Amino acid sequence: MDLLSSQVESAIQSVADSLETVSHESIEWNQAHGRFLHEEILADRDSPAVDVSAMDGYALRLADIHDGPIEVAGTVAAGHPPLPFPVGKTIRVFTGAPVPAGAECVIRREDTEENGDTISIRSTIRPPRLFENIRRRGENIGAGVCLLQEGTQLTSAGVSALASFGYPELDVFRKVRLVILNTGDEIRAINDPVEDWQIRDSNGPCLEYLLKSQPYLDVVARVRVKDDLPSLRKLLQQWIPEFDAIIVTGGVSMGDTDHVPSAIEGARGKILFHKIPIRPGKPMLGALGPNGQLILGLPGNPVSTLVTARRFALPLLRKLAGARDWLTHPTMVHVQNPDERTLDMVWFRLVRMVGAGCVELLDGRGSGDIASLAVSDGFIEIPPNASGLGPWPYYRW
Repeated sequence: MDLLSSQVESAIQSVADSLETVSHESIEWNQAHGRFLHEEILADRDSPAVDVSAMDGYALRLADIHDGPIEVAGTVAAGHPPLPFPVGKTIRVFTGAPVPAGAECVIRREDTEENGDTISIRSTIRPPRLFENIRRRGENIGAGVCLLQEGTQLTSAGVSALASFGYPELDVFRKVRLVILNTGDEIRAINDPVEDWQIRDSNGPCLEYLLKSQPYLDVVARVRVKDDLPSLRKLLQQWIPEFDAIIVTGGVSMGDTDHVPSAIEGARGKILFHKIPIRPGKPMLGALGPNGQLILGLPGNPVSTLVTARRFALPLLRKLAGARDWLTHPTMVHVQNPDERTLDMVWFRLVRMVGAGCVELLDGRGSGDIASLAVSDGFIEIPPNASGLGPWPYYRW
């Protein structure tokens, strides 16, 4: 069974194959968190740059180890140069300090008896091995070796490499500039009064929250527009040349007021997929602008909007933003309360986490059930005609 449904993957790939990454820019390292590298991060020197001690202890040649007292010829702390290393003597070293040239091991301080300027090695320890407790020069990485590849997303862990190998400025892909367009005569702003036949716009704030949390995206604007083909087409014609991506919600099905497909084509866009067998979200479409801009039409029902944004929009936006590994790698989970219900299409089912690797299905009432959506942690992806405990791919919000 293909747990990552081929219909979904094929639709995503059909758009990704035609996307070109955005341009790049130089920024300071402390502004680059979450951005995708446009250059390789190379080690500018060996790491460690010299042999250093892994312990507080005493650097020795193996041939100088004996039962009697051994004279201490000096002490070196981290951040100080190594000392000369007389034959038959030892150098006291602290953790991270360079060991003297010729040292073949470091005896831990607790394995010695210290007596002023001499030490004796306790008879109870085993004989030390060659280079024991010494971190060898270049054992982490050698000078000139690539540590982070182009397209890597910079995390807090990656910052250690920037600091260690001297990258105060970085060449990164610039942020993807996008706009969110919510269609519908019925939608009103969050603070507007509403009649019973109207709804407050939940899709816009939901998408804005999701997308603004991605540090490689720049959500420039979020606009509501009525279900009017000329107005929608004019807005797309204006926006397509100005932005890297446009996310539209609503108006993508086949009703008389579903104008998004016609508006995209009227703005010289090309629809690459429309209506794939998924629930919720079947009306979704993926398209390209005349110069390769990403255009995604998400269904208007709230559950459909967020599910398709998470499953389709985020990986495609990562591709556009320069990610080397842009595909989604979901966690696999088991269902605590499975049922026998199946669909002949890919089924995205809302779930809540109940333990490590374990979720429970929520008793949702369809793609407009905001109450179930609000208490969910994400969704699982179930292939056509499948059911049971899993494991199933899990996508967290």
